[in-house]
Amino acid sequence: MKAELIAVGTEILTGQIVNTNAQFLSEKCAELGIDVYFHTAVGDNEKRLLSVLEIASKRSDMVILCGGLGPTEDDLTKQTLAQFLGRDLVFDKRAVDKLNRFFASRPGRIRTPNNERQAQLVAGSIPLHNPTGLAVGSMIEQDGVTYIVLPGPPSELKAMFAQSLLPLLTQSEQQLYSRVLRFFGIGESQLVTILADLIDQQTDPTLAPYAKTGEVTLRLSTKATSQVEADAKLAQLEKTILERDNLAKYLYAYGEDNSLAKTVADLLVDKQQTLSILEQGTGGQLQAELSATMTDQMYFSGGQVRGQGPISSDSLVTEASQLRKELATDLTLAVSVAVKPQSTVDNVLAKVSLVLVSTSRIVQKEVDLGGYSWLYLRQLACLQALDFVRNTL
Repeated sequence: MKAELIAVGTEILTGQIVNTNAQFLSEKCAELGIDVYFHTAVGDNEKRLLSVLEIASKRSDMVILCGGLGPTEDDLTKQTLAQFLGRDLVFDKRAVDKLNRFFASRPGRIRTPNNERQAQLVAGSIPLHNPTGLAVGSMIEQDGVTYIVLPGPPSELKAMFAQSLLPLLTQSEQQLYSRVLRFFGIGESQLVTILADLIDQQTDPTLAPYAKTGEVTLRLSTKATSQVEADAKLAQLEKTILERDNLAKYLYAYGEDNSLAKTVADLLVDKQQTLSILEQGTGGQLQAELSATMTDQMYFSGGQVRGQGPISSDSLVTEASQLRKELATDLTLAVSVAVKPQSTVDNVLAKVSLVLVSTSRIVQKEVDLGGYSWLYLRQLACLQALDFVRNTL
């Protein structure tokens, strides 16, 4: 099913509010296996809304309108949809009763004729009752297209979606299932090139790459009637992906909310290894990121942040070994960033030195980074350090 979202409200176009409803509805539709193909924002103008509805009705199976259900003259979504469909507006009894109770409980509030608009819907619609507000929503099918009308305030829209609309949309047997693969050490352009044929020829399952700071994620999605069926389809696509050019070596974790810091934290807890950190040139960012992800802080013992210039390789090993003994940890990670003299403000070049000291061995690595702003380079240095620990453990 192809769906389209139409946000109604001049305040969206003028930048007074952010259209968070589009993100929420797109996510919920995806979970239900409904493909959202278009997002449109239109002002509180009858003529322009009619033109948008005309376009949407020709290219989408489902049109979801948000906003314009209030009592003022510029709230014209239901009125315009009724005109477009050639239907009348009628009153929903339950919405009228709620309106009556609302004003009866507030003697000081003056009820105007405009308030009655909130209890109206397009004739023939299924009412979508509003748990947190007064404006009733609706759903109606005509000429093969389903039209859904929802309120604009996010608190009302989300409540109406969950309690009134969702039960109607979950009648389909198929739902969308996804699996997110996280890669570090390979750029988005390289990954996309390797998987170009799979991306170009995708049907079901689908795959979509997303570039994040220093890493790339792949979202695999499929429509299925059960998690078991979906897992089988997604596992086959994942196997095909990881066999390409040894991509498996870059895969470090799964999940939208995962990260290298969380992966390292989980490894420390799983292996019951305590860690301390010595960092120079990263401003304490590495310790902050790891600490923020640790649910069990006993495995992270803090460390030192050095502000002066880069530390030589020999000194880095010595100082890391001393810190490990001082804090009595199983491991000490040391990172030092040496900025190269040919760097500019917008093109920082650096060599990152990494050392991991344990009771039995010392592992070292150097990485050249460049072509980034200073803040971005520091982030990359931290990611390189975390990936270094992950691979060593």
